[in-house]
Amino acid sequence: MTLREREAVVADPRFFAKAKGPFSADVLADITQAELVSRKDGGDEPVGGYVGIAPIQAAGIRDVSFLDNRRYLSLLDQTRAGLVIIKSAFVKHVPDHCVALVTPEPYLAWSRVARLFYPYPAVVPGVHATASIAPTAVVASSAQIEAFAVIGDNVEVGAGCFIGSHAVISEGVQLGQGCRIGSHVSISHSLVGERVTILPGSRIGQDGFGFAVGPTSFESVPHLGRVILENDVEIGANSTIDRGSVNDTIIGAGSRIDNLVQIGHNVRLGRCCIVVSQAGISGSTVLEDYVTIAAQAGLVGHIHIGTKARVGAQCGVMSNIEAAQDVIGSPAMPVREFFRNVAVLRKLSKKGSKFAQNNSDVE
Repeated sequence: MTLREREAVVADPRFFAKAKGPFSADVLADITQAELVSRKDGGDEPVGGYVGIAPIQAAGIRDVSFLDNRRYLSLLDQTRAGLVIIKSAFVKHVPDHCVALVTPEPYLAWSRVARLFYPYPAVVPGVHATASIAPTAVVASSAQIEAFAVIGDNVEVGAGCFIGSHAVISEGVQLGQGCRIGSHVSISHSLVGERVTILPGSRIGQDGFGFAVGPTSFESVPHLGRVILENDVEIGANSTIDRGSVNDTIIGAGSRIDNLVQIGHNVRLGRCCIVVSQAGISGSTVLEDYVTIAAQAGLVGHIHIGTKARVGAQCGVMSNIEAAQDVIGSPAMPVREFFRNVAVLRKLSKKGSKFAQNNSDVE
């Protein structure tokens, strides 16, 4: 198999459990809450239904695909997919042999179909022989504890949890049911809700970056708070969330933290916030619900970010941001103001170049 052929494989069976199915178009329409549009040629769907998912340019007659970007309409015209998930504006481009599921949110519908074919791997109850579990820990019988995991004193592990190899769950931590903790994760001083996912290498609940200045050196300040991860939070690989100093660090329900994110002590995130890779949030900053922080943005401490505000990539945020405001730049400023400044600088630069050229001609 060539490299190109290997790249074309969807859900390589070496890494992903065999897809469930097949599923009929009616079942997929019900799952996605989309409108089912029959084939233009009057033909029937494949016998037995649809067996898998694939990119629109590589899908076959028994595959499901999707399109939500007008720039790729030419791929829809040429696709061999048996069923496509699209917006209503694209229906006229669907080939005659295709069934269509029409929805305002094709990507959301695609996500639900993909999860139907490829559900999360099932938890296999049991404790590996090399795992270390303290006598005072309470581990649900339906949990799976992998090799060399360490479960400390008075830890509570809820029903259906998965604890990966070499993970360390320190004394007193509570995990709600259905949590998935990746390999080499460490969790301390934390209360974790239900259905929380933490990807490999993350560190949750360690000391925050706090110190007092003494006469000859720094003196570390005790951090006596906790980390609270509410239900349905997902935390990416190698991210760090510090516990609070005297208050708790709180990550609101449904929030998504990307890989390589740093969240400082006493930070509070509301519901369904998004923090993208390599962003850093300094201590005691508050994000209200549905805030988005893009990649490599940096937020100073003790500021307030309003509901549904959006912070652009590489922003330097040094003051409060109002609700629903979009900011970019460093220091961060509203988008329109930023581009006005850019336009002014360009004009000044051109004038400066012309002035320099004129002086050169005179000389």
